[in-house]
Amino acid sequence: MGRGAITRRGLLAGGLSAVAGLALAEGVRPPARPTGPGPMAAPPAARPVARTEVAELIRRAGLEGRVGFVAVDVDSGTVLASHEAGAEFPPASVTKAATALYALDALGEEHRFATRLLATGPVEGGRLRGDLILAGGGDPELSTDRLAGLAMALAAAGVGEVGGFRVWGGALPQVREITAEQAPHLDYNPAVSGLNLNFNRVWFGWERQGAGYLLRMEALGEEHRPDVSLARMRVEERDLPVYTYARDGDLDLWTVARGRLGPAGSRWLPVRSPALYAGQAFVGLANEQGIVLPAPTVLAALPEGATEIARIEGDPLAEVARRMLLHSTNLTAEVLGLAASLARGEAVAGPAGSAAAMTRWLRGAVGARMRFVDHSGLGSGSRVAAGEMAAMLAAPGVMERLRPLLKDIPLTDAEGEALALPPGLVRAKTGTLNFVSALAGYERTLAGRDLAFAYLSGDLAARALAVDADGDDLPEGSREFLGRSRRLQQVLLQRWGLGAR
Repeated sequence: MGRGAITRRGLLAGGLSAVAGLALAEGVRPPARPTGPGPMAAPPAARPVARTEVAELIRRAGLEGRVGFVAVDVDSGTVLASHEAGAEFPPASVTKAATALYALDALGEEHRFATRLLATGPVEGGRLRGDLILAGGGDPELSTDRLAGLAMALAAAGVGEVGGFRVWGGALPQVREITAEQAPHLDYNPAVSGLNLNFNRVWFGWERQGAGYLLRMEALGEEHRPDVSLARMRVEERDLPVYTYARDGDLDLWTVARGRLGPAGSRWLPVRSPALYAGQAFVGLANEQGIVLPAPTVLAALPEGATEIARIEGDPLAEVARRMLLHSTNLTAEVLGLAASLARGEAVAGPAGSAAAMTRWLRGAVGARMRFVDHSGLGSGSRVAAGEMAAMLAAPGVMERLRPLLKDIPLTDAEGEALALPPGLVRAKTGTLNFVSALAGYERTLAGRDLAFAYLSGDLAARALAVDADGDDLPEGSREFLGRSRRLQQVLLQRWGLGAR
């Protein structure tokens, strides 16, 4: 096998063409420094090379026509393995790897999102002669406890009362939900705006008291737990559906089935008016400091001449991206993607337009032709081929930037137990939807080679027919499909670690 430049034709045709670099990859800036875990060592101990044909492995897994994968040696350019490299599947949360690359390139590893308190008048005798504004800068990880720091700073500035209290989330476009495909009560499909709190989720807690229930709706933190009135819950005498949702102006109106509650419990629910939610929580936090604030109202635009009273900043973007990839947080992915698009001068109104901008950038920067409908992978309309994803991961400068941010994927036996002597070390991003299973990232082989790989699978016919009335459980057959697909991932990674094709 030869060495040379990565070619899309070679990757997508499944040939063993050389793939050392992409001609269009100059647009990706090399990282300023490594971030996250340190360099990877070679895995221990040599093992016999497996010889079962890949086609037979796919047949045993029951995934004929439902899987595509590519593994590329990043340094030499050799395509180690390829099957249906041009077949397109929903990438699910593997999308977040592309989003991380897009955001890091546009914003830089040290970028920090700021949340500020602004004033439109002077403070006289403890009273702000004007409006207090809670202005979001897009921070996707703003928590109640960190927001409490702003309330403390306000008290330290000598403010005890204000003329009016406003909230502004206009640093990013606001959308009510990431995708309409998901059940309304699922907390991983929240609203997105420039002012986000607790991943735009409200804590719902219940406890049986006599014949009824004590219900709480809170902006729950570790040390602070202000009540909020924007989300309201009512218990109804039924067994299904577990939750119903309706909207009344800015209010989120929920009902829950009494037959599903039990004596006590809690869960998170999504918030649809995130700026007001953060504002209501701040009112409670300010009250803890002895500050009187009226109910918040939403500002469409920041007034000119407002002065900053205090600010809090999030962690550097590289750390935020690492946690996004580790925990697969959809809100963070959408915020990073939107912020990156705006930083590039793109006029976007929401995730779909921003994802289209990311699609264009990826084609120009790394030569990969992918189609995304959002930045998190939650929407099933995105389509990616394994050859294209592998091309992105193998492009010059990308492994150095992404691999330190990806999570370790243990290699396991058929029972799911971690191997004591794994034939490879893997860092990658997983992706899961009903009847969709994906994995993409990097493997350090026994021989010390660095592979970029992409594995995509999906039973799209079964997905289209799946009925999930309650939204909490996997539809029939999905769990089994995901299990077979994940086991095939493991078999392939172990083969590649050993140098087998």
